[in-house]
Amino acid sequence: MSPAHIKGISLFKILLVIFVIISFLPVISSCGFRTLERFEETREMMGTYVTIIIYAERQKAPEITDAAFSRIQEISDIASIYDPESQISELNRQGRIEGASWEMVELVNLSKKYYQVSGGSFDITISPVLRLWQEGLWKESPEVQQEKIGKALELVGSDMIIIEGDSIYFAAEGMSADLGGIAKGYAVDQSLEVIAGYGVESALVNAGGDVSTLGKKAAGEKWMVELDDPYGSDDDKTETEPLPSFEFEDMAVATSGNYYRYYDPDREVHHITDPHTGYSADKCISVTIIASTCTEADVLATAVFVMGPGQGMELVEEMEGVEALIIDNQKNIYHSSGLFKYIK
Repeated sequence: MSPAHIKGISLFKILLVIFVIISFLPVISSCGFRTLERFEETREMMGTYVTIIIYAERQKAPEITDAAFSRIQEISDIASIYDPESQISELNRQGRIEGASWEMVELVNLSKKYYQVSGGSFDITISPVLRLWQEGLWKESPEVQQEKIGKALELVGSDMIIIEGDSIYFAAEGMSADLGGIAKGYAVDQSLEVIAGYGVESALVNAGGDVSTLGKKAAGEKWMVELDDPYGSDDDKTETEPLPSFEFEDMAVATSGNYYRYYDPDREVHHITDPHTGYSADKCISVTIIASTCTEADVLATAVFVMGPGQGMELVEEMEGVEALIIDNQKNIYHSSGLFKYIK
């Protein structure tokens, strides 16, 4: 299906930031002797800021939020490439890991699943190529870049990750993996499971823009997430049109964009790399995905960004319960056929 296409929207130097619009009225309901109040806490975790909002009884709220944050930390301890003691670091160092946790096995299995679903556009084994850019490949001539990338791409392909029970290993020596494109969304989902286990029926977890919700907000209101360009641009501000706000419950949203991290000082080589070419994906400015889980939203935001608006939107339309808003490299906006049901 061809995506709907909105032309003529100028979004010069756009920066998409997810704002969670919430009510600050503390008491939302009373049931018998139970009075539920709104509690919010933010901690620095997983290289970003994680905010947890719950509606719960006052005496139970600290225990619930502590448990949810602890669960996020557990996932980080497994999946962080910056922690030499993590399971992903062990896998990269040794080329295999025995006795992997069920979370590690699930993360890798999900990564392999979305590698297949996206035709290789989401690939956790892109690490050898990323390392080249981190080490300054952008300084080299195009000929040297192509030669080095070509060799590194021989080690890229999630179909070369083998899982046997709780053992995970690479099929080729020199491979490495990075779970950064899935771990944050997965941690958000896991934390919401913990929160729900305490009987909480209304909650939101926001991990650096990866947002997932449990139930509705106060007084039966849906949670609202706003996509905005907070900076605009000095020379293009009058032409910039606002992006939509979304309302939903029991859903998740994530955004991938090319405006956040760069390898080079000229900001020409950004962090979202196309596993097929080894170069920065260049078809989109940003991709926002709404899905039933934050894991899926997180992964598909990256995959669709790499695929571009054509193939990316075709994939979204094929997937049940998934919607997308894509801004291409010409600042045109595309939306999936069911996105409007979430627009406020």
